[in-house]
Amino acid sequence: MKFVMMGSGGVGGYYGARLQQAGHEVAFVARGAHAEAMRRSGLRVRSELGDAQLKVRVLDEPAQAGPADLVFVAVKLWDTEAAARAVAAVPGAAVVSLQNGVDKDDVLSAALGRERVLGGVTHIATVVAEPGVIAHTGKLQRMTLGELDGSRTPRLSAICDALRSAGVEIVQSDDVRRATWEKFIFLSALSGLTALTRKPIGEVRAHPATRALLLDALREATAVARAEGARLDESFAQKQLELVDAFPPTMLSSMAHDLLRGNRLELPWLSGAVVQRAEKHHIAVPAHRTIYAALVLHAG
Repeated sequence: MKFVMMGSGGVGGYYGARLQQAGHEVAFVARGAHAEAMRRSGLRVRSELGDAQLKVRVLDEPAQAGPADLVFVAVKLWDTEAAARAVAAVPGAAVVSLQNGVDKDDVLSAALGRERVLGGVTHIATVVAEPGVIAHTGKLQRMTLGELDGSRTPRLSAICDALRSAGVEIVQSDDVRRATWEKFIFLSALSGLTALTRKPIGEVRAHPATRALLLDALREATAVARAEGARLDESFAQKQLELVDAFPPTMLSSMAHDLLRGNRLELPWLSGAVVQRAEKHHIAVPAHRTIYAALVLHAG
């Protein structure tokens, strides 16, 4: 199959590399020093699941790829609308966002038409360690995909088969909107606490005070998700905390990496989005309000 990675940072670069290793045709859309390094020296992946050094096709715009089967959108959340307009020019391609927010599929559907959009989330810890180099922490590389209407289609099956051939753990979901909310709850809390403390998840979960704040953040986002119609039970937050306990202790969220590097933060689309939606439903979210207030002056 032919894939286009709209955004070739930690997530897009990693999955694109694995798909190319499996024999699929992949085009990487990238800019700046990362793109220059990929053109000059190829794309390198460092991972417990196996390192890779690949010669890759790097583009400035997704339309340069020509017809494709699927475009992965893996840009920062503030670039979603611009990315949606850009990928609309890829002939015949379905589009799936692996971003962290809960509005991403609506933005893509408005620009492309709902019929071209698949829902998707991923659980993986990756970062651009240096231009042209993707570092993968741990062994988790799971992707959940589904049609927005919950149906099972030939294109969904073909895409899932291609990803499995690349060694990716795939979950086909009949309720991908719920999966999107589940990831958002987890990620907004994880990103918030690792960025707030500037510490990896192992230290956050080990100290009673930060562990309690992490659980509060999970509970608050769960309450907002339930108010928004997500089918989650009240025990969901506690189960997510147990999931956090299984993560590599050195894991640091991408937002924490961005903060430490002085980059722009996705904060308004994570804890900021929890606060905004909570106000609509008159739900108290003091943990996420604290995270937002403490980081907003660094958000860029």
